[in-house]
Amino acid sequence: MESALRSAHGKGRVKWSPGGGGGLGAARAAPGLAPCRSLPRRGGGRPVARRGPGGHKAPFSPGDVIEEYLRPARVVAGGQMETRAALSDLCTIEFSPVGQLEAFTTDGLRSLVDTLDVPDMIEQTLRYPGYRDQILLLRESGLFDETPVLIDGVPVRPRDLTCAKLFELWRYELGEADLTVMRVEAEGDLDGAAVKLRWDLHDRYDPQTGFSSMARTTGFPATIVARAIESGMISHPGVHPPEALVGVPGLIDHLMDQLQLRGVHYEMCVQT
Repeated sequence: MESALRSAHGKGRVKWSPGGGGGLGAARAAPGLAPCRSLPRRGGGRPVARRGPGGHKAPFSPGDVIEEYLRPARVVAGGQMETRAALSDLCTIEFSPVGQLEAFTTDGLRSLVDTLDVPDMIEQTLRYPGYRDQILLLRESGLFDETPVLIDGVPVRPRDLTCAKLFELWRYELGEADLTVMRVEAEGDLDGAAVKLRWDLHDRYDPQTGFSSMARTTGFPATIVARAIESGMISHPGVHPPEALVGVPGLIDHLMDQLQLRGVHYEMCVQT
């Protein structure tokens, strides 16, 4: 972040948090509605084959995943920012062709809380059914705590032990297929009529390249935008959250076209 801020102070351009495009999708949807009244975002990655606790695996540190289940989640409700406990607001959704998934609130809105004027916004993580209850049991049992406990006279942090065990259980095998799903919805008025705009992403491991879906849906947007900076398409200096780039002429269409060329497809529909 320090180097990013140094670049921003001069003439550098930095796009931070370049994930699967949820921020860009949200910011693209909201201004198109007058007004936009609600904006739920849901997404997450998982193995194609359900194995192990909760049917879950993670391509990154279990400690980072656990942090999402501890940090209070910021949401916008009735035009006011409020915090809720992580793992709250449990619900289920149908996501074709994956099937039924559960959704629970996590702290993922980030800069959207400040940059979008939408009275109801929430970020939720998608997992296979039953996962949230298993994680909640671990959390409420104190297995995410950082205060050491004595075991045979040896101080052990419960969270360290949990992370060590989950690292073994959540590790992907070489060539094991994963998938990523995301749904961004925006409800509001379009040309005077109430509508719901929805963007769905369903992506899977590419056996030809060996790229995981998580790598494809995070790495591809990051490199496409980096090249847009290098080419001068993004020329305004500063540190930019993804949604701030929606106003760059041609950038969103360019990003979506490039993702399509790489086999990452978003499906958009309008419901009235």
